[in-house]
Amino acid sequence: MKHTQHFLPRFLLCATLALSGAAMAADEMPPPPGAAPRHAEGPPPFGRHGHGGAPFLRGLELSEAQQDKIFAIEHAQEPLLREQHKIVAKAHEALHALTLAASFDEARGAALAQTAAQAMARIALLRARGEQQILALLTPAQRQQMEQHEQDGARRPARPR
Repeated sequence: MKHTQHFLPRFLLCATLALSGAAMAADEMPPPPGAAPRHAEGPPPFGRHGHGGAPFLRGLELSEAQQDKIFAIEHAQEPLLREQHKIVAKAHEALHALTLAASFDEARGAALAQTAAQAMARIALLRARGEQQILALLTPAQRQQMEQHEQDGARRPARPR
């Protein structure tokens, strides 16, 4: 059981990194011979997936001014998010080191878990605030289109795993 406790987090981290690397590589692969270019009409869409880091914007036609404002919002958030992610990582590393120690210090473990949880809560709050700022930039028609996409997605049956 002890081996599994140490192996599983490392395995999950490695699997996540491998999958994200594969996804990024697939996004940057050239189209197959004879296929039309991905962005044949007009300028390429905003961001890697046609939007910023906000997946709820997928499929929306954003003006250049909206794209610039979204970029500014996300760019301003990055240092704050990075700092919180570093706090989470350091707390997890220290908690892992604590599990390898000769004796487990319950109070130290609880403090480290609390530190990680608080940083994760700040990350969630930063993302929610950023999404709200981005949504405020949308026109009523864009908001309606986004809500329709969300409703359509909710009607789709879940894929089997």
